Amino acid sequence: MSLIQKHAEHIESTSGETHEVFNQSSALENYNLYKSDIALQEALHHYGVEDTESLVAHGARCGEAEVIAWGFDANENKPQFDTHDRFGRRVDLVKFHPAYHSLMELALSNGIHSGPWRDGVKNAHLKRAALSYMQAQVEAGHGCPLTMTFASVPTIKLSPALAATWLPKILANKYQPDNVPYFEKSAVTIGMGMTEKQGGSDVRANTTVAEPITASGNGALYTISGHKWFLSAPMCDAFLMLAQAQGGLSCFLVPRWREDGTKNGLYVQRLKNKMGNVSNASSEVELRQAHGWMVGDEGRGVSAIIEMVSLTRFDCMVGSTAGQRQAVAQAVNHAQQRSSFGARLIDQPLMQNVLADLQLEVEGSLALTMRMAKALDNADDPSEQLLMRLGTAVGKFWICKRTPGHAYEAMECLGGNGVIENCIMPRLYREAPINAIWEGSGNIQALDVLRALQKTPAVLERWFKEMAKSAGSYPLLDAAVERLQTFFNKPGSLEFRARYLIEQLALTMQAALLVQSAPQPVVDAFVRSRLSGGQAVYGCLPEGVDVHMILSRVLPEFDCAES
Repeated sequence: MSLIQKHAEHIESTSGETHEVFNQSSALENYNLYKSDIALQEALHHYGVEDTESLVAHGARCGEAEVIAWGFDANENKPQFDTHDRFGRRVDLVKFHPAYHSLMELALSNGIHSGPWRDGVKNAHLKRAALSYMQAQVEAGHGCPLTMTFASVPTIKLSPALAATWLPKILANKYQPDNVPYFEKSAVTIGMGMTEKQGGSDVRANTTVAEPITASGNGALYTISGHKWFLSAPMCDAFLMLAQAQGGLSCFLVPRWREDGTKNGLYVQRLKNKMGNVSNASSEVELRQAHGWMVGDEGRGVSAIIEMVSLTRFDCMVGSTAGQRQAVAQAVNHAQQRSSFGARLIDQPLMQNVLADLQLEVEGSLALTMRMAKALDNADDPSEQLLMRLGTAVGKFWICKRTPGHAYEAMECLGGNGVIENCIMPRLYREAPINAIWEGSGNIQALDVLRALQKTPAVLERWFKEMAKSAGSYPLLDAAVERLQTFFNKPGSLEFRARYLIEQLALTMQAALLVQSAPQPVVDAFVRSRLSGGQAVYGCLPEGVDVHMILSRVLPEFDCAES
């Protein structure tokens, strides 16, 4: 009996109903984000992460319907800003929906901000990246204060006196959002303010000025006056900022409250009305004689805060990879349950091609991201430092740049249902460009790669050395690496073709890493589809690719007919 005949029988037997709801997919919820992600499990196993009990538990929690609902609620109820309380006192208070606080509590209590900074934890960056990757699939906006708090630690350590006061509070695995002075709290979060109206990414054009109150130099207290065009996130307890001191651009830790418990001279002008990342508050601020402590040496502000920026860029890789993973999981979940033209979508060869191609993007992104996490775990090794120096810029550029198109293609797999706001796909689509722009847009990353090549040529040698581990496995990969090596020997301006250069650095490295850790059908499909020429859209995989095997890695309950 056909679906239409069954439908007609139902109408005849059911009084007062116009139709039966059928051939619709159910929500992807109450599943384990760790156990359902074969690529994540394999990557962690490849790098020696065997104690996965906490990851399994977090994956289960993140997949619960209750937690998934938090993500929807936090985005449907944007942060609200009050400049003053009802008595007329300036408070600069950002108010959030309870769902946002629940997400923050979940993350902080699980140490997503602190794990790698604790002594004696093996594979801490790998584990933390996995935790963050799973939680980011639930909701991306609250990841902003999490990553800044996490990334602030190396910078704050540049000032031992500040570190003694602040690090115990930063590393506490608890959440205290109360709008009270930092010294009344046992747990704090840290934000960041770098850019100004006239400069943007060119922070050396900043005009905000810092003057010493008594002494000067590392750890001394200054007054800071000026503005920040983009300050995230204004509800944090303190912010790392750049300002011009007498000796040049310097880094400062600026708290929301002064040492005497009065409000600091940090005045939020408004919250940004963003296209995405709406659960997170981003703001414009003015500083009027705000108190802040210098962090690091005077005139060395960029080098001080770059310690933070390199980690936030890594987290952009994690977040964008998470967005890709959630998008393809949603698309496969839908295709498993939806029938069209007489067969389930998941069983139709053309849809299999598209979905498998989307999954290959996740495989490559995750491979590069987890390799950089491994480098962070071995950061005392100069060789790993070289790999990470190039890898965070290349990875941030490529993974974040690929995510908007990936989100769109996955959305299209759901048809009209994919653009309705009670589906997660519109949110994933709006989030997708954010990481590509924040912490330095594409051109900034490209210029950073060129800067690294010029300043430290050994980074390129280290890059090729890593890929050489996979030499001889695939002729297409060997040829692509050889072309890339030749490219660097050509005269002319590298800057003009920098984006092409980074694309090839990323694709060849992703392929080489997959050779080392992924099953052969995944590697074969990735190499043949990514290294044999241009690919205009997803769904152009060549003949002979094992789409059935690739798609079986997306969700554990997946099944489809052989194409």
